[in-house]
Amino acid sequence: MIDWSNCAAVEQHPDVVSGAWVFRDTRVPIRALFENLRDGASVEEFLEWFPGVAREQVEAVLDHEARALAIETTA
Repeated sequence: MIDWSNCAAVEQHPDVVSGAWVFRDTRVPIRALFENLRDGASVEEFLEWFPGVAREQVEAVLDHEARALAIETTA
């Protein structure tokens, strides 16, 4: 499981979206990004559908996940 606590682009509060990790200053769960990408959406489409999320946030989340997965595969 990825530790999102070190990613500045996201936040987690028990009273926001049932405590799910969300893009900072939004109610958009990061899960929505991964689900949309899995289903074939582009980053451009995601940003269009969720206008409160900044491109920099998406890039930070994807970079964080890539680094975490790289660490997992070398461990």
